[in-house]
Amino acid sequence: MTSTMTPALRPISRDELLAALRDLPPLPSVVLELVESLGHDELSATQYAAKISRDQALAARTLRLANSSFYGRGRQVRSVAEAIGVLGLRTVRGVVTAAGLAGSFRRHAGFDHDAFWRHSIGSALCAQALAGELRRDDAELAFTVGLLHDIGRLALASAFAPAYAEVEQWRRDQDCPDGEAERAVLGIDHAEVGGLIARQWNFAPPIVDAIREHHAPPDAAVVTLTGIAHVADAIAHALGLTGDADEAVPALVLPVWAACRLDDAACMRLFARTEAQFETVCEALLQ
Repeated sequence: MTSTMTPALRPISRDELLAALRDLPPLPSVVLELVESLGHDELSATQYAAKISRDQALAARTLRLANSSFYGRGRQVRSVAEAIGVLGLRTVRGVVTAAGLAGSFRRHAGFDHDAFWRHSIGSALCAQALAGELRRDDAELAFTVGLLHDIGRLALASAFAPAYAEVEQWRRDQDCPDGEAERAVLGIDHAEVGGLIARQWNFAPPIVDAIREHHAPPDAAVVTLTGIAHVADAIAHALGLTGDADEAVPALVLPVWAACRLDDAACMRLFARTEAQFETVCEALLQ
């Protein structure tokens, strides 16, 4: 039976929210450069390697992934340049973006950071695989929006920790989606907050739109980047990648799912590709 309690906290005002977002930790400069470079090839692999190598934490995670059993080539990878050769530049850019984000936010009691990042990484891998099944040429961008789609949740939990603990309690008591609990307690949801953050970080409009609208993508005959984020989020939840027995699958916008035109074989390939890489990527980025 669900509770009929009302939130004890008042909603967050727009001014409070904007002030909190301004105080968010800055992303490592190399992460901002990598996200801004998506879809462009002005920089060479050598230039990317030099940029990443300047950040020891990001370089270490890149090497850890390159030397993992999933990608291992029988010899030790000792430099970021070698790692790019093993993983490919697109994978390295996605990995560095994920590692930079994961390292930029403080942990808070009452919010399961590991589950958050496991879902984000699972969504990113699923979005990348979905873009591949749809034969799109923006799989790297799809990975990024999958990774970032819930960044508003992390920001709210970091900037308003006591209030977000009440959101989590409301969600459990009401057995409702995160967004519904956020709106009930805070007066705003993570998708809207995520869009504001993406705009503050000067991300490209398609990334901003995909984050802001990932729970309510517009109906379209052709799958958009927003639609990919929406479908990947649902599939990642359905695969249960966070390890949470109570993980809920958000409702799919059926016209968006239908536009993907995935048959059973394509779905199985998508699931298998996501699951094959998942633990390896998590171990490299979250330890």
